[in-house]
Amino acid sequence: MAAKKKSGKEKEIVIPDRLYFRIGDVAELCRLPAYVLRFWETEFPQLKPVKGSTGQRMYRQRDVELVVRIRKLLYDEGFTIPGARQQLKAEAAPAKAQNALPFPKKPRQEELRRVRQGLREILGLLSSPPRAKRARS
Repeated sequence: MAAKKKSGKEKEIVIPDRLYFRIGDVAELCRLPAYVLRFWETEFPQLKPVKGSTGQRMYRQRDVELVVRIRKLLYDEGFTIPGARQQLKAEAAPAKAQNALPFPKKPRQEELRRVRQGLREILGLLSSPPRAKRARS
């Protein structure tokens, strides 16, 4: 019998809509042994599944998505572990930079003077007595 050739792209991993996954569920879903997941927890600081009251690792949805991303970087794209770690940091960095709003550091003194002067003029108009209407001739 001839061995089956792997296609260039494996079947896409579909993550079920659940709150928590046990390590065995994640291992089966991602087609990885559980010890690989435990090893990746030591190598990737972003991967931190919570441990339940029984001490079993409970992966959240975002943890599973991260495992799928790490798997893709290492197995499909050919990254080394340090390279994948660096790539994940680089992917997370732009998201933080986009949160900053572009406010000016210091208001300009001249602009403040103009605003104050405009407010004084408005105050003067509002506080002056109303003018009498002139009769038209």
